[in-house]
Amino acid sequence: MTKPALVDRLEAFLDVLKYERNLSVKTQENYRRQILAIMDNIDIEDWSVLSITHVHKVLSEGRKKNLSARSIALRLSALRTFCDYLVSQNVLLSNPAKAVQSPKLGKPLPKNLNVDEINQLLNVEPESVLAIRDRAMMELTYGCGLRLAELAALDIQDIQTAGQVKVLGKGSKERIIPVGKMALAWINKWLQVRNQLAPPAEENALFVSKHKRRISHRQIAKRMSLWAGKQALAQKVNPHKLRHSYATHMLESSGDLRAVQELLGHANLSTTQVYTHLDFQHLAKVYDTAHPRARKK
Repeated sequence: MTKPALVDRLEAFLDVLKYERNLSVKTQENYRRQILAIMDNIDIEDWSVLSITHVHKVLSEGRKKNLSARSIALRLSALRTFCDYLVSQNVLLSNPAKAVQSPKLGKPLPKNLNVDEINQLLNVEPESVLAIRDRAMMELTYGCGLRLAELAALDIQDIQTAGQVKVLGKGSKERIIPVGKMALAWINKWLQVRNQLAPPAEENALFVSKHKRRISHRQIAKRMSLWAGKQALAQKVNPHKLRHSYATHMLESSGDLRAVQELLGHANLSTTQVYTHLDFQHLAKVYDTAHPRARKK
């Protein structure tokens, strides 16, 4: 049975995530789900007695349930963040989860589409309103490296006349991204026929569905997968794969890790580093060339 004292602390933590850290609803729910699962695995009345032993038990229970290493690591990460909050509230003197090592994870990256495959995918004929919309969505996703949520959240006014798009990324951080000529051309084609699905006065979303409202994340992914089949691609396609392809192609062409970080909206450079296929030697070369303290005198 769930202990009220444990639940009260969890709800207070979730309020911090919502109102102070401004995290997405999805992220808040992920934390809630992980902490509730942890509460089911430990027998305590109050968070103040949480110890390293309890943390180890959480991990061992995850292994007994055949959770993947990644799922166990995610649970431990959620617990660490929650414990940091408990320390800030003087409930715990120190964070016991920080003393426990996460399971070792491989870093499998989705195979990006090469340029020929991108061209094959995007060679969509404007035979219908939906085909024009879908090509515009795919051109914009690949052309700007957008996340799925960023693409779905775009409003008409976010496409700026200077050939830029205003994007609201993770943590409600806004960034301006240049839009390539091809993506811009297809957005303009889409805007010319968009009224057939939903007049702007009724719905402000840039991309809308047949139901005259903002297209959902699920529907976007479904349409991209559909076009991968229609265009006879050998691998599956989703918004993340287009974003990954954008990052890989941009970094391979420019070697400018910092610029690609800004374009992708990554808070940390290490995230961009993992996101690409470049090896360490290449990154080290970029660093040695660019960093003032790395240059040899």
